Amino acid sequence: MRIGLLTEGGYPYVSGEGGPWCDRLVRGLGQHEFDVYAFSGGQAQEDAGWVPLPPQVRRVRTAPLWAAEDDGVVYGRRARRRFSDHYGALAAALCAPADPTTPATTPADGPTPEADRFTTALHGLAELARDEGGLVAALRSETAVRTLERACRAPGARRATREARVQDLLAVAAHLERALRPLSLDWYEEDGLGAVDLCHAATGGAAALPGLLAHHFLGVPLLLTEYGVRLRTHYLTRPDAPPAVRTLLAAFHGKVAAETYRSAAFITPGNTHTRRWQERCGADRAKLRTVYPGLDATPFTEAGESPQSADPHTLVWSGRVEPAKDLVSLLHAFAAVRAREPKTRLRIVGGPTGPEGAAYLGHCKALAAQLFPDEAEGPHAVGDHPVSFEESGNPDQGAPADASAGAAVTVLSSVVEGFPVGLIKAMLCGRATVSTDVGAVVEVIGGTGLVVPPRNPRALAEACLSLLRDPERRARLGAAARARALELFTVEQNVAAFDGLYLEIVARTPVRRPALDGGGDPLLPFAAPAEAHIPGHWTEPTPRAVPTWATDAPVPATETAR
Repeated sequence: MRIGLLTEGGYPYVSGEGGPWCDRLVRGLGQHEFDVYAFSGGQAQEDAGWVPLPPQVRRVRTAPLWAAEDDGVVYGRRARRRFSDHYGALAAALCAPADPTTPATTPADGPTPEADRFTTALHGLAELARDEGGLVAALRSETAVRTLERACRAPGARRATREARVQDLLAVAAHLERALRPLSLDWYEEDGLGAVDLCHAATGGAAALPGLLAHHFLGVPLLLTEYGVRLRTHYLTRPDAPPAVRTLLAAFHGKVAAETYRSAAFITPGNTHTRRWQERCGADRAKLRTVYPGLDATPFTEAGESPQSADPHTLVWSGRVEPAKDLVSLLHAFAAVRAREPKTRLRIVGGPTGPEGAAYLGHCKALAAQLFPDEAEGPHAVGDHPVSFEESGNPDQGAPADASAGAAVTVLSSVVEGFPVGLIKAMLCGRATVSTDVGAVVEVIGGTGLVVPPRNPRALAEACLSLLRDPERRARLGAAARARALELFTVEQNVAAFDGLYLEIVARTPVRRPALDGGGDPLLPFAAPAEAHIPGHWTEPTPRAVPTWATDAPVPATETAR
């Protein structure tokens, strides 16, 4: 079958979160064809280019969400009226007070009136963009800001929205313009997403919007995979925004998520932590299928089968350097460890992304020099410092396999964490782990490592010391961790799960393009099941070799590929 893979800021670009997972999925499903529809995350990402694509990727279409030029579309009077009506209905749905006792969607009774109004407005804007050529100029217009203001000031609107200032309205309108850019694309035609058998959105938010519109316009089924819920990300990244901005954008992201969950045939959270958030946002439990991300275990085989190769005095942390990883607490914890075990060393393997990460890395290096002043200066500074900062190439790809393999204990010190891929690498290497209790950490390690509260350097230090001083316990935990990772977190189980979901979704979906026989008449239902479609060209008969042991039996000379 043909899959429309929808991505944002990742595959097929060289850099970007989620790219390696998508690449493993596509390469593991060579029996299917893939059309990739990708949103780029920035100019630097586009300049870095794409990863090498396997032959089953038949087409790639990209669009930037980080920049959009004025499309030059000028609406007439009727089109402007349509825009004001639909945008006003969308804004009114965002400003409507939420009923805390009613979920965003009720699978048994259908969407609530507010959710239905939001969905109708979203579809109306998409239809307007398809008819008139785009929404960019309209979403940036003064009409959009004034329409949003009327909705915020309307009787019955939320109190926070009624107090919105001009700068708040401008900020929300700008955010909505960026978020609704996918509605203006020309992907929703029969020769675009209409040519695929199903859409697979690799994340929620902007990447899921094309899947929603393909489902609305063309009846294409949608599969949604999430390793983190966008609404949760909004709460974490906008804590200091004005109340009106925070309220309106939370309502927008929540309603987009609810509509995506309602329209999707299946929803595949990457862990139970994400699954709970999806249920809170209105996802139907009957549609949820937890599918853990898979890693290629081959690079970790040698380390996993030789646990004695690890340095018994070394701790390692690996990942993307940013404030959420709380390396400050890790450095303070290591200072306590070093005071009691002077031979211990700490390797910090990874790199920053963006100016904030670079500034945080500089702060951590300065803190390491302050915590170990005698070893940061003088003739023994080079090579003898107990803390080393090591670049790992592309920080989005994670640390190499030998980062965890060379250390006795792998440490995770985050205060915010989605799915801890670095821990899985350590588990595949057969190494013991010490982690903070955030995100899906406990679900991943499942009792094969030590867990401490976040932002607690003392507890982190005690856990590390207990493993450093007990080699037998380290070995037991490492062996159990490797066995768990091989059972649950390999690319093979991930690919097999999605292959089964693809077939189940297509089997449940009515035929949109009836298959025709040689005379042009429609074939009977199920005459051409999805499994019968094999990528490639099979027009010529293939000669069939005749076994030497069967020369006395009649064997057909040719066989047509089926």
